[in-house]
Amino acid sequence: MTIIKREDLVQSIHDSLQFISYYHPEDYIKNLTAAYECEESKAAKDAMAQILINSRMCAEGRRPICQDTGIVTVFVEIGTSVQFEDGFDVTQAINEGVAKAYTDPDNILRASVLADPMGKRINTKDNTPAVIHYDLVPGDKIEVHVAAKGGGSEAKSKFAMLNPSDSVVDWVLKMVPEMGAGWCPPGILGIGIGGTAEEAMLMAKKSLMEPIDIQDLIAKGAETRAEEVRLELYDKVNALGIGAQGLGGLTTVLDIKILECPTHAANLPVAMIPNCAATRHVHFTLDGNGPAVLTPPNLDIWPKITNDSSAGKKVNLDNITKEEIATWQPGDTLLLSGKILTGRDAAHKRMIDMLNKGEKLPVDFTNRFIYYVGPVDPINDEVVGPAGPTTATRMDKFTRQILETTGLIGMIGKSERGDIAIEAIKDNKAVYLMAVGGAAYLVSKAIKASKVLAFEDLGMEAIYEFTVEDMPVTVAVDTLGQSVHKTEPVKWQAKIGKIPVITQ
Repeated sequence: MTIIKREDLVQSIHDSLQFISYYHPEDYIKNLTAAYECEESKAAKDAMAQILINSRMCAEGRRPICQDTGIVTVFVEIGTSVQFEDGFDVTQAINEGVAKAYTDPDNILRASVLADPMGKRINTKDNTPAVIHYDLVPGDKIEVHVAAKGGGSEAKSKFAMLNPSDSVVDWVLKMVPEMGAGWCPPGILGIGIGGTAEEAMLMAKKSLMEPIDIQDLIAKGAETRAEEVRLELYDKVNALGIGAQGLGGLTTVLDIKILECPTHAANLPVAMIPNCAATRHVHFTLDGNGPAVLTPPNLDIWPKITNDSSAGKKVNLDNITKEEIATWQPGDTLLLSGKILTGRDAAHKRMIDMLNKGEKLPVDFTNRFIYYVGPVDPINDEVVGPAGPTTATRMDKFTRQILETTGLIGMIGKSERGDIAIEAIKDNKAVYLMAVGGAAYLVSKAIKASKVLAFEDLGMEAIYEFTVEDMPVTVAVDTLGQSVHKTEPVKWQAKIGKIPVITQ
């Protein structure tokens, strides 16, 4: 009989969440490096370079890879010969470890979990509770997989109850373009097939805990139908040409993972959940001999890449005009300096409510740019913690009213904009710029000053004013409404030439 101490479990959860906040899994870095070296799209290659540079900076500085430090998911396999000291509450102990990890003063992590999701949506302040799954298995140990899943990629999860004769491959190839770039590719797609609806979703999530091994599978060849589908999807999803951050390119996924189980004769449940460029998970074992020991990756696995701050047009936002932004072309690289405002979901909702009531906004947006971000709290001498972009499409429904009533001329975020936002941008001769998701610590180094201007009660969702210096962005939608996320993947799909481009 193995006796597991409560303090060992709490400490192991804390250590794991801190560990994955700043260390990518080694397999991810090795496979992303290989994709970077093969990439032919300049925009996608630059995006992957930023992700790799950011990753190494986080490993060295022990600060979060992404400002969205995720909702915690824990898979726990408990051996039937395990006993818990004094019969302690395992769920409570895990949540205590989560709370300690997210409030650790040496590396504060952003608390993103909200209670009362359909009502007041109140932040729990310590990112609890975790989502925990338990299995009883033979043995005298506890096997634990800990993951921190960002909201942007989780929001792109898909499920369908297909007919038994339907093609899983066809369904995936239909869904991936619909996901856009908000899940921050290149990443991994986890697919669950069979069982029931909830079991398919659980298998999809669990598959993302497995190591990246698609290149090994390519080398040895498929031996099962599931392996055949993995290889087919890996080839065809990349042939879609979506590329890193949706900018068009050769690599959209680094691996396709599949778990399956028996299902009802009338059903073919299929779930798909993506893991983003901030892939974060770790496995540990507890055997009664103390907390888990986690081995940091060797820094030599990161490629020697430097950030070329001269590669872009320098822009002074403090004297920007609509005439200047009208000269920017889709795909242009800009280096922003000056003052920008911030605001995301909650701030936009509050501003819209105020405008609808005829109230004056607390901030003047005339000729200003707004950055969709919810930063991590700073530590030590930091101006701001990791501060990468959030998914811009969530602000689409607010865009027209904000542009038409506030004088705002530019927005900065992650991934593509939807048609309603693009039309609003075009009609108002505004512009949308894209920062790289998964490069939050790197972006934060361009922020030289920060202060809260409004809605302080919203915490990380308050309106800040950042002073930035050479902040790298790409023109994603120009004043004419031309979007790189619409044009570039189509170009690369045609260039790769494995999947016909269908023009409407």
